[in-house]
Amino acid sequence: MKPFMDENFLLSNKTAEKLFHDYADKMPILDYHCHIDPKDIALDRRYDNITQLWLGGDHYKWRLMRANGVDEYYITGNAPDWEKFEKWAETISKAIGNPLYHWSHLELQRYFDYHGVLNKNTAKEVWELCNKKLASASMSVRNIIKKSKVTHICTTDDPVDCLEWHDAIANDPEFEVKVYPAWRPDQAMNIEKDNYLDYLMKLSSVSHVKIDSYATLKQALKNRMEFFHSKNCRISDHGLDYIMYVPATEETIDRIFEKRLKGQALSQQEIGQFKTAFMIFLGKEYHKLGWVMQLHYGCRRNNNTLAFQKLGPDTGFDCINAYSSASEMADFLDALNKNNELPRTILYSLNPTENAMIDSIAACFQDATAIGKIQHGSAWWFNDHKTGMEEQLTSLANLGYLANFVGMLTDSRSFLSYSRHEYFRRILCNLLGSWVEKGEYPQDYTTLGEIVQGICYNNALRYFNF
Repeated sequence: MKPFMDENFLLSNKTAEKLFHDYADKMPILDYHCHIDPKDIALDRRYDNITQLWLGGDHYKWRLMRANGVDEYYITGNAPDWEKFEKWAETISKAIGNPLYHWSHLELQRYFDYHGVLNKNTAKEVWELCNKKLASASMSVRNIIKKSKVTHICTTDDPVDCLEWHDAIANDPEFEVKVYPAWRPDQAMNIEKDNYLDYLMKLSSVSHVKIDSYATLKQALKNRMEFFHSKNCRISDHGLDYIMYVPATEETIDRIFEKRLKGQALSQQEIGQFKTAFMIFLGKEYHKLGWVMQLHYGCRRNNNTLAFQKLGPDTGFDCINAYSSASEMADFLDALNKNNELPRTILYSLNPTENAMIDSIAACFQDATAIGKIQHGSAWWFNDHKTGMEEQLTSLANLGYLANFVGMLTDSRSFLSYSRHEYFRRILCNLLGSWVEKGEYPQDYTTLGEIVQGICYNNALRYFNF
């Protein structure tokens, strides 16, 4: 029996061990998609205790605690931080098969040098150990980032954001990690939302464009994209219910937008037409700017009405949406590609059954303008566990070109989540090693090492042009 989470954790053969220890583990991290707050980096935040660092805003952990019958008072409520941590320790102790078990113990090992097991009996010991280390300046946000060997971070930022904290970081010569904004214009697209007109007022103010037509909306967005570009933004990101393609004439879109400005209700057809036009417009602009377009889709959000009314969005009540958007995705990409205006694009579906579909569609739009121009994004959210990662990697290898994959992203609000890259790298090396051990690929470490280090870091550095 293998020891619990030792140096060869998840590595089931000698080839996998060599690939990880000699190649993958040496590589830095390029965190091209996350939800951390740049203010915390700019101010080099320090945490009072492990609960603040571990449980604050982490809906992954919140969901697991609810599944264990923990009262909301200990999750998002006003319980003392120690009591929240104690409930988490009790919960995680039996979370066999859940990636949170592995992530939590990897974080304890890498950042706190704790190699025991967290449970209700060890909770006090771990609490005191972690809090003692957090009191040290070596565990400030910036030092956690440096310890994790991170070279680039791309945050998630709305078009109306002033990016003041990015400026503060960029102007600080003592911090060498590049922290760039990523453009997330969901609020400008979601024309059906109740607060849409209020949002347009904010966008109008920061862009210095009076938004009274679809044409002026586009101009306002162009102005903000130019501003983001000047701040080293090179990536966009979209949270979509699904990728849609409901084409309409420019005149039709003008009428739809005018209706919304007047406060009139829109049909589902009109909403789809507007969003399609919106995304095609932005896709063309991304191509001009040389940005990468990320499309995250397949989530059904805020399913629990009572919880949403009490706690708001992003609190752990979303799920996988099984709607397949194969035809719409192909048509959308083709609409941009017809006139050579398709930017480099990364496709993420929350539905794991769509792996093969994404890989087959991506292959239709690859060309020599970029290596791996259309990417099948890393196993995302409900799929970023061992099985989900193996399935995504295997599908990409089967139907695409795994060696050009841009690899793992953190997609987290926690500064300790960089251990997820180690988790991914171990799974990657074990998968490749198993193929070699079975005689399905030669034991050519020169080539294998290039593949591993490319997926871990080098491919992303090339792809995003950082």
